[in-house]
Amino acid sequence: MALSVNPLNDLWSKGRCALNGWIASPGPITAEAMAGAGWDVLTVDLQHGCVDYSDLQTLFPIIEKSGAVPFARVPWLDEGQIMRVLDAGAMGVIVPMIETAEQARRLVKACRYPPHGGRSFGPIRARYSWPGEYSVEAANASVVALAMIETRSGVEALDEILSVPGLSGIYIGPSDLALSYGYPARFDPEVPELVDLLALVRKKTADFSLRCGLHCGTVDYAIRAAGWKMDLVTVGSDTRFVEASAKEVVQSYRGAW
Repeated sequence: MALSVNPLNDLWSKGRCALNGWIASPGPITAEAMAGAGWDVLTVDLQHGCVDYSDLQTLFPIIEKSGAVPFARVPWLDEGQIMRVLDAGAMGVIVPMIETAEQARRLVKACRYPPHGGRSFGPIRARYSWPGEYSVEAANASVVALAMIETRSGVEALDEILSVPGLSGIYIGPSDLALSYGYPARFDPEVPELVDLLALVRKKTADFSLRCGLHCGTVDYAIRAAGWKMDLVTVGSDTRFVEASAKEVVQSYRGAW
């Protein structure tokens, strides 16, 4: 199999934890502001973000120009959606609410060309945007396929999910995971049961020699997660950064009077 041309796989091979930025807004200026910060990866959110497929044609070139690796979180486990974002140039896909090995197999099948999967060949934009010559072999070696574990059912089926050939790893969604265990939805859990769950998912993923990512709300928690040997940490999002900075400015001004 050809060597991966995905810079993220090279970063991981050096034992580093990747820093992932989150883009929920379709605005190109916001994306340029995010891209200029120097993230390792930038993920465009088509699930809870305000982004449509057509927006990827604007956002992915901005991400690629910055040197970050373009990812997409698709709205659901939908093979058509997965193949389309890959054809648009995504080098990684995050798929929400994976709860069974069969769902993980469907994810992998959509991400890999035959003989390793069932992806249809038609890289309409990816063949122009990749950091190397586009080929079936390079794509199969390069695309990162992450299954989101964010429910009790997903945790209970984790060994079976991790056993699926071709899966790159797990991406933990802490808010839905908290809801599934009866806690309020939030990033950066401190409840011992939830912290233990993060450790369990991380350990099991490492036991299978796969990658594990975590969505964080603050940089302090992301630093902690990197210390737990997470392979990828996400901090906030473009819209949350704007919201937080705007509130800080207004509150500082109001507080002066």
